[in-house]
Amino acid sequence: MLPRNARLTSPEEFARATKSGLRYAGSSLVVYLYQSQTLEPARCGLIVSKSVGGSVVRHKIARLIRHALRDHLSQLPEGALLVVRALPTATTSEIRDELTKTLGKLIVKNLAKK
Repeated sequence: MLPRNARLTSPEEFARATKSGLRYAGSSLVVYLYQSQTLEPARCGLIVSKSVGGSVVRHKIARLIRHALRDHLSQLPEGALLVVRALPTATTSEIRDELTKTLGKLIVKNLAKK
């Protein structure tokens, strides 16, 4: 479980990250990173739609992603809004490894942008 202060909660924050942020797509995850100018801790949100599978499958994928995000939360820059979208292929892939690889590339892309 992510700490309360590390969760995205409003639709506006999700929209800001997905529409204005950097995007990196893997085979089963799409990760969006929006860098705001605030000094708040980084916050994360998940999008796991019904196309991924039934309720049990979606919640299992969400738990795997949240657990993996918890390990990477300290690597994110301050003020970052991160959204992870699971694709329908997420059920067959190794979520943790792909999230680690995708986040690493997105953070490098964010640093190169500055």
